[in-house]
Amino acid sequence: MIDIDRRRLVVGSALGIGALLLPAGAGLAQALTARGFTHNVASGEPGTDSMLLWTRYVAGAVDGEARLQAEVALDPAFTRIVAGGTERTGAYRDWTVKITVDGLKPGTTYYYRFVAPDGSMSPVGRTKTLPEGDVRRFGVAVFSCSNMPLGWFNAYGHAAARPDLDLWMHVGDYLYEYGADHEGDRQVPGRIVTPATEMIAIADYRLRYACYRADPDLQRLHQMAPVVAMWDDHESANDSWEGGAQNHQPAKEGDWNPRRAAAMQVYREWMPVSEEPWKAYQIGSLATLYRTESRLLARTHQADLGPVYGAPDEDVAIAAFRDGAWHDPSATMLGTAQESWLFHGFRGQAGKTAWQMVGMGTIMGRTRMPADAVSWLRPDVTPKKALSYRNDVRAAALGLPMWMDRWDGYPAARARLLTAAQHADTDLVMLSGDSHNAWAYSLVEDGRPAGVEFAGHGVTSSGIEKDMAADPRTVARGFVEGNPELKWADTSQRGYMMIDVTPARVTGEWLFMQTVATRNLGLAGSHRMEVQRGRKAFS
Repeated sequence: MIDIDRRRLVVGSALGIGALLLPAGAGLAQALTARGFTHNVASGEPGTDSMLLWTRYVAGAVDGEARLQAEVALDPAFTRIVAGGTERTGAYRDWTVKITVDGLKPGTTYYYRFVAPDGSMSPVGRTKTLPEGDVRRFGVAVFSCSNMPLGWFNAYGHAAARPDLDLWMHVGDYLYEYGADHEGDRQVPGRIVTPATEMIAIADYRLRYACYRADPDLQRLHQMAPVVAMWDDHESANDSWEGGAQNHQPAKEGDWNPRRAAAMQVYREWMPVSEEPWKAYQIGSLATLYRTESRLLARTHQADLGPVYGAPDEDVAIAAFRDGAWHDPSATMLGTAQESWLFHGFRGQAGKTAWQMVGMGTIMGRTRMPADAVSWLRPDVTPKKALSYRNDVRAAALGLPMWMDRWDGYPAARARLLTAAQHADTDLVMLSGDSHNAWAYSLVEDGRPAGVEFAGHGVTSSGIEKDMAADPRTVARGFVEGNPELKWADTSQRGYMMIDVTPARVTGEWLFMQTVATRNLGLAGSHRMEVQRGRKAFS
């Protein structure tokens, strides 16, 4: 079994434990002990003629800079170098390097590497530009919710070996902000993260990314294919929004804005992403893929049912919340600027590409807690947890969802997005994560089909099954029977989704890993569903 040596990790990150006591920028580099290429290579933001390339190189002088040369070739031996460029880095950006190369050809596989000032070379990466024209097939792997202490990144390793993967998308929770003791006895041996404390300052975020990016399967996936990535909440703090987060306590942790800024900066340092907050990627005539931002820039505070419980007449109070605050039209996940951009994209691309595919951090499908849920619980769940389930069942009986932190908590904004898709007569496919479990929804707005949603299970993060004593098949069946939009569910397994796109149909396959407790790339099974062009609902 390959383990992550914590001592080597701290050295390789250029952010030793002592650095956590130092200010950001040049001060962090005082703890620098490692040199050279520390975290392999990655690519992202694919275009038909361009690609963003990433690496991390620590130079000899901790307060200096390094200039790296990127080389792009048509073969792994680099006998036919066709593009490249030069970029500089330093401690001010944690020695990460990002360069966008142009002049590439559509639908072409390229190999790339970086050359350091001393002549040393990075590992060789493989990437592929987006195709143009008539595209007959495109494969996208979708990942979410990869909590390192809870298991091995076997899903990444499995996907990295696939010959049919053109692109991978991460829809959020690429890492988690919690301290090392948060998971308690659920932590898997060999998966201890650094720093041991919760991520709050810029040094914390940098060290945590260095920890995650040391994982061999994650490195391999980045090395083999380009990524389109977006953050959700745990890249900053649980249930975050523009003005705060559930897991941010100002009295102890200071003002939210510096923490939010640190989270965004370090994400953009360590990930092969551009500075653009949202972006569209056209895959020839086949599809337009949208990368969205739904957490830190414009999301309003989540509606909160908590204060309603304990009212003199709870049912009356819940109904008042349902008919009032829950439907507030000013509540937004995307903000008006991004909504306008996305809705214009639907209208402009509907006649140009067969499918409009939207990557989203959280689930859009309507989901209420089944009436039988309390009877499924383990007898040893805490009284607080059991009360939460009882409250969700009670709210469901009055027409309210179980997830206020997702699109269900923003019904007016949800209606605006789905109505825009309907008005554009687009074939909408939502690709989402966040819940840790697997779901398939036929989305409906105003009584009419509006599209489908493939909602993915976590890479390692445990889902609702951790609270359940009932057979997972009973739990999944109960959710499907209690939610008209929900057509299928799995509430107990980890893995990733493979989305196969053709002009006639989009097929989604949920792949389930045998385990995350050890490093093992074996599959336990899979489930497939498809939507046919023009149907806007699962077959």
